Amino acid sequence: MRVVIAEDSVLLRAGLVKLLAGAGIEVVAAVEDAGALLRAVEQHRPDLALVDVRMPPAFTDEGVRAALVLKQQWPGLAVLLLSQYVEERYAADLLTEHTGGLGYLLKDRVADVDEFLEALRRVAAGGTALDPEVVAQLLARRRTNPLRRLTPRETDVLATMAEGRSNSAIAEILGIGGHAVEKHVNNIFAKLGLVPADTDHRRVLAVLHYLEIGERS
Repeated sequence: MRVVIAEDSVLLRAGLVKLLAGAGIEVVAAVEDAGALLRAVEQHRPDLALVDVRMPPAFTDEGVRAALVLKQQWPGLAVLLLSQYVEERYAADLLTEHTGGLGYLLKDRVADVDEFLEALRRVAAGGTALDPEVVAQLLARRRTNPLRRLTPRETDVLATMAEGRSNSAIAEILGIGGHAVEKHVNNIFAKLGLVPADTDHRRVLAVLHYLEIGERS
């Protein structure tokens, strides 16, 4: 896997380079702003761009706007956004325009190296990785019918599924059997009026669209 990193913090940028290199992932460029990110992707054509949401000069949404440009110009490029805080609308900007190869994680998740690398590889493979805190806020905001028809366990499965987890991963995380997960997933789709899809990222996007992640704040 070949990766471009865009992060304005010198220490975090260097740490990410070292972390990925130690995992056998090639970092072809590490830059500090959105303009340099666009140039680096055009030059190196990486598999994934690891992008800070807020970068110079204004430290608002430069990373998101650059990511949108990247996905438009190179649809096959995977993008994993990193943010200091939960900012739902930034996740929405990408998820409502594109399908798969997307992630949005809090920077604190980098400290859990195994989880971070697993999420990065999942996004690079065309999947989705959403931070549990983002998912939790979306669920809290949308606790209206028909979500109220879900049982507590189905809500747990929905939250974990929205992070981009497979059925086997959900079973391990929640400590339940694989058949139970499959039953809960089928119940969730039935109650939400959604048709289950074959691929993990498509069903995640279906759930996220139902939760109105695309609703502009």
